[in-house]
Amino acid sequence: MPDLTAAVPPPATVKVEESDDRVVVTLHRPQARNAINAAMVRELHDVCAGLEERPRLLLLTGDGGTFAAGADITELRDRGREQALQGINSRLFDRIARLPLPTVAAVDGWALGGGAELAYACDVRLASPTATFGNPEPGLGILAAAGACWRLRELVGASVAKQVLLAGRRLDAEDAHRLGLVAEIVPAEELLNRAHALLDRMARSGSLALRLTKLVTDSPGGHPVVDDLAQAILFESADKRARMDAFLSGERR
Repeated sequence: MPDLTAAVPPPATVKVEESDDRVVVTLHRPQARNAINAAMVRELHDVCAGLEERPRLLLLTGDGGTFAAGADITELRDRGREQALQGINSRLFDRIARLPLPTVAAVDGWALGGGAELAYACDVRLASPTATFGNPEPGLGILAAAGACWRLRELVGASVAKQVLLAGRRLDAEDAHRLGLVAEIVPAEELLNRAHALLDRMARSGSLALRLTKLVTDSPGGHPVVDDLAQAILFESADKRARMDAFLSGERR
């Protein structure tokens, strides 16, 4: 009798919902508080590939009152130099950061270690009152090597970043909001609705305008020529003319 168990695929680590203007991804490893493992990394790369081919807004959240409580320590324990040089998590988070259209993280509960770094890679973060951000990696004998050492500094400044990365400080929702890490604190039961309302506002803007605005904003150093080139593309677009005609006719006020 054939062994049918070999043909059974492992359970998905993310839930993906797609619509015309957005993709909603829910991290789903309830038995591990949504810890990021190799399978989740592969599935998130698949999501990125789809969004690169067909740009849409992205909403990232976690299941069961936790965003992501870190990377999977069992897997990290067995990784060596070669795996570190592959940048397993850092390549993914950088890919998410470079997606064409805006990304939003809706953070409920723990966002620690790799979970925090995943949230840092998104363009905007909303948080529930129980959201907590932290990078405890040095306590495990490693560093936060998937973007926290430089993204967090850019988001909250060097002093606070060093408190988190070197002294183990955790930022609760109030701290994160006061420091600008999160845009808004929202009751947990309203978090996804508020995130979708934010995406709705984004979706009302021109897709190409959003895409080029993100590209220019993320360009290192910034330069007037980059602004001019991006604007030159937008000035020739049919979407720009249609939107400005609508504004001038009183349809968009």
